[in-house]
Amino acid sequence: MAFKLNALVVDDDTHVRSFLAVLMRKVVAGRILEASNGQEAIDIYREQRPEVVLLDVNMPITDGLEALRKIREIDPEAVVIMLTSLAMRRVVEDALELGAANFIRKDTPRPQMIEIIEETLLDTFGETARKPSTGTTPADVPQS
Repeated sequence: MAFKLNALVVDDDTHVRSFLAVLMRKVVAGRILEASNGQEAIDIYREQRPEVVLLDVNMPITDGLEALRKIREIDPEAVVIMLTSLAMRRVVEDALELGAANFIRKDTPRPQMIEIIEETLLDTFGETARKPSTGTTPADVPQS
């Protein structure tokens, strides 16, 4: 069952961003928004308030850690899952200190990525955020 949530996927690599958007469609039943850098992510978050954000660490203009900090300033309860190809201990620690809900390496196998995202959302929103798979379209999901 998918979660009745909207998501924002942020990565500067078009192919990775597309992959992550497809991945999130397996997890959430709402809209999937996309951004190619941290500043776009901040702007979209401010206007759209998606319930979950997948945010790359290394990006141009505004990096993921700075975007995380600004998103959490906008909404201290924001659920942000950080993504990186470099799982350096200090970066992970910084992200968690800034309020990241979880951290995923980009080389994590797809089934495990889905599991980590689902567990994070379940821990945050609980079972009530799940939606039975009935073929309902994202347009039927209430927007926040």
